[in-house]
Amino acid sequence: MKNIVLFVAAMAIVSCKNEPKDFVSLSGKIIDKSSDSLVIRSRTYSKTIRVNSDGTFSDTLKVDSGVYSLYDGNESTSVFLKNGYDLDISLDTKMFDESVTFVGTGAENSNFLARKSLLQEKILDIDSLKKLDSLELDAKFIEIKNELTAFYNSDKNIDTSITNSGLKSIDPMLNSYKNYLADLLALKRELPKGGLSPTFSAYENYNGKKTSLSDLKGKYVYIDVWATWCGPCKAEIPSLKEVEKKYHGKNIEFVSISVDDPKRNGSWEKANENWRKMIEEKELGGIQLFAPEAWQSEFIRDYKINGIPRFILIDPNGNIVSASAPKPSSDELIKLFDEENI
Repeated sequence: MKNIVLFVAAMAIVSCKNEPKDFVSLSGKIIDKSSDSLVIRSRTYSKTIRVNSDGTFSDTLKVDSGVYSLYDGNESTSVFLKNGYDLDISLDTKMFDESVTFVGTGAENSNFLARKSLLQEKILDIDSLKKLDSLELDAKFIEIKNELTAFYNSDKNIDTSITNSGLKSIDPMLNSYKNYLADLLALKRELPKGGLSPTFSAYENYNGKKTSLSDLKGKYVYIDVWATWCGPCKAEIPSLKEVEKKYHGKNIEFVSISVDDPKRNGSWEKANENWRKMIEEKELGGIQLFAPEAWQSEFIRDYKINGIPRFILIDPNGNIVSASAPKPSSDELIKLFDEENI
């Protein structure tokens, strides 16, 4: 009888071990972490995970299967979670998207999402696309659609919810880019090179003073229109710092204009507070300004800015060089500066 009891107990233990987990095990290490916690988030789910002083973390999550955003401070990446997965994540915040790697059960899906992000960043490069005319853009978008379609069909081991959703999203996403680029083509006509630039006056400066565009006359002015909540804006910060350093002492001023507003921040006071906090945390250089009415500021409306980041180059006489200049991370910016002999 005793042997039978022991046998049943042993079988129960084996059975428990073979049962699939009804949760996700998530662990990893972050180099140069931006925050003391990570946040896993979707439209219907949110969980905060503590990050240790050495960048390591570990937790379990009970989730509905799907794509989630993983945030480290203001940076984020996509991760596919499903109960039973055991994922280990490694990333270096200095090269966030390029360095993120997943290993363990289910890792292939999140690594696929990471590769997708890098591919889209490469083939949907605005600085390259905005050089094309309407006919060239049409041909280019057919090429891009074919490349994205081939990518989503390239690995049959990926969860079909990812690939099916990705395939369905291609046309809407490309239409959005087409509309944006059509606006840029119109912008070239309405705000051409050599035309007198719209101006701003008495914008709040982080240094406690007021700054107007006229104060900067006699120098080139490279303007970055951004906001603290804008991921692509923040992704350009390291490159902007490098460009500022390279051109220090030359005939150019680097100006960043924040369009943080109550809609995203809760109040004007909170928007301003978040702006100041990020300048301190990121050790931002150049001339840091706060647009008084955000998107409704006259300068923002005159330059027809509906999306950010947006970069503008103005010459020493206050004339437009480019109403939609290359971003700091683009080699095209240095080429433009060279053309202007800056």
